[in-house]
Amino acid sequence: MAGKVAVVTGATRGCGRAIAVELGRLGATVYAAGRTTRESVSPMGRPETIEETAELVDAAGGHGIPVRCDFTSVSDVDALRDAIGGPVHVLVDDVWGGDRFIEWEVPYWEADLDKALSMVHNGVDSHLIALHRLLPLVLAEPGGLVLEVTDGDNDAYVGPTIGYHVSKSSIRAIGRALGVELAEFGATGLAVTPGFLRSEMMLEIFGVTEGDWRDAVGQIAPVDFAVSETPTYLARGVAALASDPDVSRFAGRTLASWTLMHTYGFTDTDGTQPDFGRWLTEVRETGVDPATVAASLFR
Repeated sequence: MAGKVAVVTGATRGCGRAIAVELGRLGATVYAAGRTTRESVSPMGRPETIEETAELVDAAGGHGIPVRCDFTSVSDVDALRDAIGGPVHVLVDDVWGGDRFIEWEVPYWEADLDKALSMVHNGVDSHLIALHRLLPLVLAEPGGLVLEVTDGDNDAYVGPTIGYHVSKSSIRAIGRALGVELAEFGATGLAVTPGFLRSEMMLEIFGVTEGDWRDAVGQIAPVDFAVSETPTYLARGVAALASDPDVSRFAGRTLASWTLMHTYGFTDTDGTQPDFGRWLTEVRETGVDPATVAASLFR
C-alpha cells in the first residue's frame, strides 16, 4: 500500500489501533481518527491516544496521522474529510464507544432507555455519518475498499442487550448494503469481526497481561477466553484483504477473523490460529466439555 491512503475510525485502541498499524506495515499513510488525544480524554476514560497509534504506524513502516474526531459530530467528520483532502483507498469504520452504556443481565424493559439509545447512537449513527462524508473520497478512484467492523458474523441474538444487538446487527446490514452499492462504482464493501477479543480493556477486566492471560481461563475469565485473540489477529486479516486483488469476491459478506485465517493462513502474534467459530459450533452450542476440544482449536 505504499503511496496509498487509509482511514481508520475508532483507531485509538483495540482492533482500530491494530488495523491502523498493520495497514502502516504495508506502507500506507494512515489517518488514525478517534476522540482521545494527549490533551483530551473521551468519555471512555481510557489512557490510549490517537497520537500513540500514529507513532505505532510510523514504527511499522507507514505514515501515521492522528486526527481527533467525534464521529457522532458531522462537523468533526467534515473536518476530517477536509484534512484528508484527496482519495482514500481503504476506509475501515471501527467506531464504537458503547461499552459504558451496556447494562449486563438487565431485561431491556427494565434498563435505562437513554443508555440504550446512546449505545445505538454511538454504534450506528457514527458509522452512517462517517460513510456519508468519507465515501466520496473512497470513490474518487476505482478499486476502493470499505470495511465495517462489527461483533459476530451472523444475526443470532447472544446478548448482552437488545441495544447492543441492534448496534452490531446494523453494522452487518450496512456491510451487506455497501457490497451492493459500492460495486456499481468499482469499489468493494463488506464487514469484518473479531472473535473473543483480548483488547486492552478486556485484559484489565480480568487482571492479566498478554504474558499471563491464560491464567485467567476458567478462573476470573470464562472458559471461552481460552480461544481469545489479540486485536492484531483481525488486523492481519484486514491487511490481507487490502492486499488481495480479488477482494471484490467478498462484497457484502461479514468475514470473521477465523474465516480470514483459513483463507489467508496468517497467525496471531503468538503464532497460534485461534478459531472462535469452531468453539461456538463445537463447544458453546453443543455443551461439549471444553477440556476435550480446547487444545485442538490452537494450531
